[in-house]
Amino acid sequence: MKRVYNFSAGPSMLPLEVLEQAQKEFVSYGDTGMSVMEMSHRSKDYEAIIKKAEADLRELMEIPDNYKVLFLQGGGSTQFSMIPLNLMNKNNKADYVNTGQWSKKAIEEASRYGKVNVVASSEDKTFSYIPKLDESKFDKDADYFYITLNNTIYGTRYTTLPNTGDVPLVGDMSSSILSEKVDITKFGLLFAGAQKNLGPAGVTIVIIREDLLGNAMDFTPTMLKYDIHAKNDSLYNTPPTYGIYFAGLVFDWVKRQGGVSAMQKINEEKAKILYDFLDESELFRGTVAKEDRSLMNVPFVLPTEELNEKFIKEAKERGLVNLKGHRTVGGMRASIYNAMPREGVVALVEFMKEFEAKNK
Repeated sequence: MKRVYNFSAGPSMLPLEVLEQAQKEFVSYGDTGMSVMEMSHRSKDYEAIIKKAEADLRELMEIPDNYKVLFLQGGGSTQFSMIPLNLMNKNNKADYVNTGQWSKKAIEEASRYGKVNVVASSEDKTFSYIPKLDESKFDKDADYFYITLNNTIYGTRYTTLPNTGDVPLVGDMSSSILSEKVDITKFGLLFAGAQKNLGPAGVTIVIIREDLLGNAMDFTPTMLKYDIHAKNDSLYNTPPTYGIYFAGLVFDWVKRQGGVSAMQKINEEKAKILYDFLDESELFRGTVAKEDRSLMNVPFVLPTEELNEKFIKEAKERGLVNLKGHRTVGGMRASIYNAMPREGVVALVEFMKEFEAKNK
């Protein structure tokens, strides 16, 4: 069966050669005579897999030695609790910027454990922009400052990081990890769910500066303490072994593409193809402020809901699938993560041109 171009926001398209490698190794990994799915997480064979995955990620993201890399379960949403439980531990307050549904959920969860100061929000315009920040509203006594680097649903991204001084910056990069260069040293903690740019759902990566470990609230469950996972090299309990293995294959694939800088250049080229068409189109319209446009998620709309539905239906018939936008935005959304080839974006734009010609 011919593969489609999958524009899903997540779980999302994966590199074909990575899928084929996983398929080849699925029944028997190397000379072990067993699948990675069957492998003990305490075995030497699996230890080599997880250590290589960490080493490759450290190389790709230039992660300093004073940061721990953790492979955890629970998805990005569990981090909404783990972060305050582990970091909101001195003054019991934190600064948050509200730029979409996921930051709203993070704010709601953090509010259970301390005082949340929402320093800025773009909810007034359906999160279609990144709000300008007034540093006078930052709380110098905050335990951390939280942002969502790329907003999957609304298609916005930070191009400039806030200056938080001595307050640790925390970032959700679930939909942008490995898509563009990020200076890890600007952050106290970064996290990303795997199912957008790294592999199948099931593993969440946390990159945390060592000085932030070991101060969890007294009632924090053991499984939600970062220091427990750090001390046990992500093997305190059985981790999502296959998800980590697969993410490791993706790390290796990114290295073969030339690393994160090369991926960023490709992603900028792909996004430009789509945004240039949207800017010139008389029928399609992008929904995001130009200066805040995401490289990964591109929402756009047509003049009527009937046209939106017609476009999604006909696009699917052309092998361009999962283009329906999130219900809070409507219209369409093309998620063009690392694994989406340039040809997929070109095919989408060509179809959009045809659709416009027929439906003016």
